[in-house]
Amino acid sequence: MAFNPLSMPLESLCPICLCTLDAYIYEKGVNTYMHKECLEHGVFTTILWRGDSMREWIRTKEGAHIPNPITKVEKGCPYDCGLCSAHRQHTCTALIEVTKRCNLNCHFCFADALDGKSKDPLLEQIQFQYESILKVSGKCNIQLSGGEPTVRDDLADIIRIGKELGFPFIQVNTNGIRLAKDEDYVKALKNAGLNSIFLQFDGIDDAIYKKLRGKALFELKCKAIENCRKYGIGVVLVPTIVPNINVESIGDIIRFGLSHSPYVRGVHFQPVSYFGRIPKAPSDEDRITLPEVMECIVSQTNHMVNLESMQPPGCENALCSFNGNYLIEEGVLKPVTKRSCCSTNIEKAEVGANKAKAFVARNWSYEKQVQDEKLSDWDKILSAIQNNTFSISGMVFQDAWNVNLERIRDCCIHVSTTDGKLIPFCMYNITNMEGKSLYRD
Repeated sequence: MAFNPLSMPLESLCPICLCTLDAYIYEKGVNTYMHKECLEHGVFTTILWRGDSMREWIRTKEGAHIPNPITKVEKGCPYDCGLCSAHRQHTCTALIEVTKRCNLNCHFCFADALDGKSKDPLLEQIQFQYESILKVSGKCNIQLSGGEPTVRDDLADIIRIGKELGFPFIQVNTNGIRLAKDEDYVKALKNAGLNSIFLQFDGIDDAIYKKLRGKALFELKCKAIENCRKYGIGVVLVPTIVPNINVESIGDIIRFGLSHSPYVRGVHFQPVSYFGRIPKAPSDEDRITLPEVMECIVSQTNHMVNLESMQPPGCENALCSFNGNYLIEEGVLKPVTKRSCCSTNIEKAEVGANKAKAFVARNWSYEKQVQDEKLSDWDKILSAIQNNTFSISGMVFQDAWNVNLERIRDCCIHVSTTDGKLIPFCMYNITNMEGKSLYRD
């Protein structure tokens, strides 16, 4: 096969045996693909980027040093995760899976979670994981995940442990069902110190939820958001974007979020990735790439959001995500960020990590406004700014078909394991064609 590679060979994985392979990224027309070949299992070619050249989406960084690596480099990436000394980015968000149980049975699920009888980790185990994160990564942001974390009656206790250990920002990754049905539970989570929820939110049409989640959920999503508003918990809407199901809903989701600001703090799009529980092995038609999501944001908001306001990340690898920050003026988004991705300056990855942690903790939290007469003039200005910001971002997770180990080494979202290790999120979740994982199980 003849093609013009954009770079020297990089490393990827075979989707069948999960062995490392040389891979090439190449352009064909306006699209960019990955090509790799396993001597045993054949050739794999996967779309990475549809639209303007991927080489234009650049933000060069000097890798960070991991001061307290847990694992040694012995077998080579990705088989020494822990973090190892070869990793190039600090932890921005550490994810703790507090249960494997779930009250849904979604067609797409990173964790392949079910409403089973598996035992949840004890509070002592979770405290050990918090303490392990502190040792390696310091007081980073925490996301409690699963499964569905709210199936635990003691979730408030888990939040309280993290706060007492000094973690400044704790977020729960949730489908929102229990938060909609149990207001007292929401109040308890807030009293324990919960800052934000990462709310599964695939659209404003129940037909979408029936296809992706198996039942109508939109009314429950709205009720969960309302309960979070009552108790001052920030909400980030998190749509999984799947071709032929909800791509046309991208603008509706943004408008919904904007109409529920300031307690809805933004939208974080996740183009579908194929690991965990998936309906079938993916074709290129089953994928939507980051530039396509950005183009849909522009077109479906009637250019209220422009492309120049969305930029590559300063923390993780540039090919992993985009982000834009906005002020709300009379119901319209005005950009604060402006793209400068073609700069030749080399940034320090550690600086980007610190900025990302601070941005998430500040902008994804929500505090109910006190009465104006209780505020100084300066506090009024700060409160107005805080309550009139809105973020739009997206992150595309890698799977066994398109994984680039360069991106793995730059990952800043790390999953805490029960033995105290930290595994880059995509590598923790990647499964082969038969559902086998290197790390999750």
